[in-house]
Amino acid sequence: MSVLFSTLSRYFFRRYMATFLMYCLGLLLVILLVDFNETSRRLSQAEDYTIGLGMLVSALRVPNVLQVIIPFVVLIASIASLMQLNSKYELVVTRAAGISAWQFLAPVIMANILIGVLSVTVLNTLAAQAMRLAEDIVVERNLGSARTSDAPPWLRQRTEDGDTVLGARASSEGGTKLSGATFFLFDKDQRIKERLEAKSARLGDGVWELTNVKRIRGSQPVEELDFTTVPTSLKAEFIGESLTSPETVPFFELRGKIATAKSFGLPATSYEMQFHRLLALPALLAAMTLIAAMVSLKFVRFGQSLTVILGGILAGFVLYVVSELIQAFANAGTIPPIVAAWLPVLVASACGTTVLLHKEDG
Repeated sequence: MSVLFSTLSRYFFRRYMATFLMYCLGLLLVILLVDFNETSRRLSQAEDYTIGLGMLVSALRVPNVLQVIIPFVVLIASIASLMQLNSKYELVVTRAAGISAWQFLAPVIMANILIGVLSVTVLNTLAAQAMRLAEDIVVERNLGSARTSDAPPWLRQRTEDGDTVLGARASSEGGTKLSGATFFLFDKDQRIKERLEAKSARLGDGVWELTNVKRIRGSQPVEELDFTTVPTSLKAEFIGESLTSPETVPFFELRGKIATAKSFGLPATSYEMQFHRLLALPALLAAMTLIAAMVSLKFVRFGQSLTVILGGILAGFVLYVVSELIQAFANAGTIPPIVAAWLPVLVASACGTTVLLHKEDG
């Protein structure tokens, strides 16, 4: 029996991994095309934009999108694998040999745990580096907004000459390099004395260095400058914590980012949420296997496959909505990030285990 189980485990593991890779490659192509269409819409007005450059930026964003949707890829691949084994009577024969559902699901669960570990250690690092490179390209070519939202982040700095509020359409190098930057300079009475719109800006030693600048002062004519500077008291570390997106930080650097943000008195909720979500990812993928088993282990005949697939996808969609809702509460400070990250995993695992116990052992 042990030899039979070992052989079947390797067979189920290979079959599942082949199915997962097939669906993964198909979705990667879809993601690339959709992101390229969105990138072209947002960046095509820039003078330096080309189709090849847009395709490169989209390709660099694909790993980041993949790590977001990988639970759904796992869910669909698990349902498809179990349905294929069911339709070819392989699961029927396996059960007839005395092997329970928990035993032949074990290699699929182990495969998904392995996928989760690789996603956290390899894919996440690749995605973070690729996102940084995409942001660098957007800023270097002054292509516009690197974010899904057109609303730029704003920072306020205080100097001896008055306050300055600054924002940018895109940033790179930890927020020290800006594209499409706007600076509002206030006097000591908190009235706007001038507005600077720069094609690019870089943080220097105690100053912001602006190039290709339009200076606007009240009703005076717009003045164009090749170069100017704005005094600043901001440090590169503070700006990096304020502007750096959690998606551009590799998993192994998140703990350091959390500590640094807290040392500056900045909220570190987004970094903590990203850290715990990645930490819980292998367990979440294993739970997805149980959800897939809930809807696809029963032997199905002709005409029932669509219902099975829709049931599994609906279960995954509900889990996704619940996860996003809980994350919104965590970002608002209502619940701890560790609870927001692990609660969907526990709920999915409990539901899947309960249903399988009822079907298989009850």
